[in-house]
Amino acid sequence: YLRNDRRLMNVALARLVETDDGIADPDDVATADDAKEMAIEQPVRLNDQRLAAVVQALKAASARRILDLGCGQGALIKELLKQSWVEKVVGIDASWRALEAAERRLHVRDMAPRQRERLDLWHGALTYRDTRMRSFDAAAVVEVIEHLDPPRLKAFERTVFGDAHPSTVVVTTPNIGYNSLFANLEHGSLRHRDHRFEWTRAEFKSWCDGVADRHDYTVAYSGIGPCDEALGSPTQMAVFRR
Repeated sequence: YLRNDRRLMNVALARLVETDDGIADPDDVATADDAKEMAIEQPVRLNDQRLAAVVQALKAASARRILDLGCGQGALIKELLKQSWVEKVVGIDASWRALEAAERRLHVRDMAPRQRERLDLWHGALTYRDTRMRSFDAAAVVEVIEHLDPPRLKAFERTVFGDAHPSTVVVTTPNIGYNSLFANLEHGSLRHRDHRFEWTRAEFKSWCDGVADRHDYTVAYSGIGPCDEALGSPTQMAVFRR
């Protein structure tokens, strides 16, 4: 019922988010937490490297119709729209506020008609089947899975790998082992307040190997960002090929 009335939905969500000053808008809290995570990773320009690596992986897969799952404010979409080999990009996010910000950031209203035809923004959750997601070559899931409660990962897996089942899925997530090398991250902390978990390289590989085996994919792994001999890279990436 609430999802059909955004005003009531926002009031309900706001009451679930408390700060030291009382009640806060959940989207404002998320934006502030995103900024803090960016600040932690900025010294190694990790976000730029991450986006470049994902774009390259999608290009190598010859993907032309691409889903950006959990698109946020459209950073990856912006990079993909620069690529002549991309025919269509659809960003999906559970946050209306994020989609509105993406629309502004991408200057959707000012786009030339041909460019506008290459882009769609959809409101939706990644843990519920959506038949619209079935006709794409690839899905990018960039710094998203760590925001899901672990019990919801199976629903995410069924939705993306089971039902949508694109030829290629690119997943990135933090490598918790690298966190101790961030000078501005408190010891023992996760990079973002909304992260439900951050995995070691072994934990990420175990999850990805299981997903690939259950849904008939192969999977290849790489690191993004500076590589420490013992701890690896700050971001870990898996590329699933059907």
